[in-house]
Amino acid sequence: MQIGGLQKVTLVDFPGKLACTVFLIGCNFRCPFCYSGELVLPSRIKKQIKIKEKEFFKFLREKKGLLEGVVICGGEPTINQDLPGFIEKIKRLGFLVKIDTNGSNPKMLEELINKGLIDYAAMDIKNSKDKYAAATGKKIDMRKIQKSIDILKQGKIDYEFRTTVVPLIHSKEDIIDIAKWISPAERYYLQEFIAEKETIDPGFVKVKSFPADFLLEIQKIVSPFFEVCRVR
Repeated sequence: MQIGGLQKVTLVDFPGKLACTVFLIGCNFRCPFCYSGELVLPSRIKKQIKIKEKEFFKFLREKKGLLEGVVICGGEPTINQDLPGFIEKIKRLGFLVKIDTNGSNPKMLEELINKGLIDYAAMDIKNSKDKYAAATGKKIDMRKIQKSIDILKQGKIDYEFRTTVVPLIHSKEDIIDIAKWISPAERYYLQEFIAEKETIDPGFVKVKSFPADFLLEIQKIVSPFFEVCRVR
């Protein structure tokens, strides 16, 4: 497993749990507003300092009884065929596991759920159906995205859907269309885009975030579609 980063403590990435976050290298999307080019773009991956898997598990063993969970994100974790084995090692140490995914590999997602390897999943909904490629940077098989949505909505594990709301990519109508598409569902979060560092498309570095009241306006409109809907 190629590990490109480790956040040793997070209070926000795994709801209700004290956790760490491990960043896996590689992604099959090219979202222009993505902050994590060092995990996505081959030219930048080469320069990224890697963490050896044995060092990561040494860290976890030292944190047993202190941390409750591990968040696995990327890049896109589900493109790694050895992901189930990697998670099995984490689970054997007694940690809960959350995965962040773009939903492009429903087969892997379903395997992880059915084997009891993940306890929580967060799936990024990139855009409304007809505008998905504008947010992902490439053509996507929407049947797989739909399948992943359907798998999570079965409710076998805790889950959330989330959208990073980006100027030049999203309009209010797009977010409303997303809400109608994925509802009813447990949780949907609107995430503020903040151009705080280099993005895959350099043009997005200079893009200003939507005003807070704009996101709150959308949240008020789409809240009835979900059990929980918040801006973060």
